[in-house]
Amino acid sequence: LKCHVHRSDDILTAIRIAKEFDVKLTIDHCTDGAVIADEIAEENYPVFCGPTLTGRSKPELSHKSFTTAGILNKKGVLVSIITDSPVITLENLPLCAGLAVNAGLPYEEAWKAITINPAISVGISDRVGSLEVGKDGDVVIWTADPMTTVGAQSRMTIIEGKIVYQV
Repeated sequence: LKCHVHRSDDILTAIRIAKEFDVKLTIDHCTDGAVIADEIAEENYPVFCGPTLTGRSKPELSHKSFTTAGILNKKGVLVSIITDSPVITLENLPLCAGLAVNAGLPYEEAWKAITINPAISVGISDRVGSLEVGKDGDVVIWTADPMTTVGAQSRMTIIEGKIVYQV
């Protein structure tokens, strides 16, 4: 069950429903996640934070912050960062992760939040999310660290062992 929830009351309702019907749950958006971080951590459901790069265009986004990912991570929650593409284009995912680092998420955890954590959360980490023998080996080589350098560009992209893009 992938629940699109922003407010703390909606997040807690989604958790209650998932528990009542014994279904797996991901908490998508989780805008108020920092407000109820202890409750989310206690229930051990994975969270997809974002999109955070946009403005607060509706009341339920009043607590939207790049600090949420770090607060939840510190509590032991499996955190992923999302852009909700096309709301924010996918090319901005490393930027969003870098802004979460700037707001308190540890650097290594930010990389996990855009690679292995989403794969674990949706049950496909046996195939993707990290570079390991037997997994899909898709790789992007950057001109600079895309989480710390605005304007970093892909120099090369390798998918299934084949170069599909090269500058």
